[in-house]
Amino acid sequence: MASLLETIKLPHLPADLPVHVALYRNVENSAFLRQQLLGGNAQFEYALVDASMVLSRDHALTAIFRAVNDYLNNRLKSRNVHSEIVFSFSSANNIADSFRKFGIADSTKDLLVVKVSVTPEITHDSVAAHLESSIEGTPVPFDNQAISEISDITKIKKAYKLGALPSPSTKTDVEKANGTFDDAKRRLELSLLGAIALRGS
Repeated sequence: MASLLETIKLPHLPADLPVHVALYRNVENSAFLRQQLLGGNAQFEYALVDASMVLSRDHALTAIFRAVNDYLNNRLKSRNVHSEIVFSFSSANNIADSFRKFGIADSTKDLLVVKVSVTPEITHDSVAAHLESSIEGTPVPFDNQAISEISDITKIKKAYKLGALPSPSTKTDVEKANGTFDDAKRRLELSLLGAIALRGS
């Protein structure tokens, strides 16, 4: 299954530090992937995020930006930039708790995979080839439509302690057609982005 890996140059970060992002559904080998991560297998140095905890593309990119920025400024709180991405999804300072809430679990079915080109050997092609041979799942585009079908709003609100915010309604056909968020989702998204930006400051 060909990868739908997207390579993104984030604004305000060096152009030679692109980020490679892929989204998978129905992943069959999450336990294996998690074991590689826990075992410190360098080939599997990725941010492996439970995609049900991602609200939108901007939500993911904000966490990635925060982690890469901290990496560039020698402010990492965790092992490397990839573990820092998972940690950056959290609004709290407890690293272990962040991994429990946002990281891959043995039962994870939908997975967001992020790799930062911290060395010149890490290229779009090398990452795509490795993911294709390593992840048993269905690649889907890293876009708001795919993410909205995966997001578990209840779990996300609980993780960020935003239970008081109204839950987004299910999307209407018009919204699906033009890809707009409803107001509740936008408010929730802004709250998440703020929580990530303000953590530990």
